[in-house]
Amino acid sequence: MTVMAATTTDNKELPPDALAETVGPVLVITINRPDQRNAMTLAAAQIIADAVDLLDSSPDLAVGVITGAGGTFCAGMDLKRFALGERPRVPGRGFAGITEAPPRKPLIAAVEGWALGGGFELVLACDLVVAAETASFGLPEVKRGLAAAGGGAVRLPRRMPLPIALEILLTGEPLSADRAAHFGLVNDVVAPGQALDRALELGRLIAANAPLAVRLIKQLAIDSADWPSSELFSRQAPYVDPIFASDDAKEGVTAFSQRRAPRWTGQ
Repeated sequence: MTVMAATTTDNKELPPDALAETVGPVLVITINRPDQRNAMTLAAAQIIADAVDLLDSSPDLAVGVITGAGGTFCAGMDLKRFALGERPRVPGRGFAGITEAPPRKPLIAAVEGWALGGGFELVLACDLVVAAETASFGLPEVKRGLAAAGGGAVRLPRRMPLPIALEILLTGEPLSADRAAHFGLVNDVVAPGQALDRALELGRLIAANAPLAVRLIKQLAIDSADWPSSELFSRQAPYVDPIFASDDAKEGVTAFSQRRAPRWTGQ
């Protein structure tokens, strides 16, 4: 299954700005403007938003992976289009159709080359990150008189130590994959060209688990970040009680005792 949309100029069809295709239970979203270092456009943002809707609504899909074509993840907003008045954001979803409303299901970033500005903010909207050794992350907005308003200024300090986050935000200088991994921003650093393959491996590992448990545990981990310690266990009940009461919980225990692979229903 493939989801795509093409832009046209003078009735001449151009390649789609983004693609989405299924690889088993994993939906792979690819920003498809390699000649422009995958700079984000409104058309690409809408395709990504539609792909996220598909991911969350399809019982056959468990995990999403987002990457870029041609050895670059995303160089951020297309500044030429911005100068003409275009902003690559989708109402209710934000930059790239995702930064303000990530999917309920897990999303993995597979980063090759540059992830700059909005491209880095797109990474920060993901749950797991795989980066090639040659990948670089940066929020250079201050160098252009802009602000990292797609989640960079608010998410980065939650994902790494505040002094390091401020260094990145205030200098606009890039961060290497190794340093990003050192501060816990990246799960895996791999050889160049291998980021997507490793992200798919992680995606398949997640997809093998009970879908209801995966979705609710992701939401619990995110929602509980600012809960007071005294309320952690009482407030987690609405998330975990449906998991323990689910058909999948019974199936998981039965499959374990019978030494077979579980057959999940998501119920």
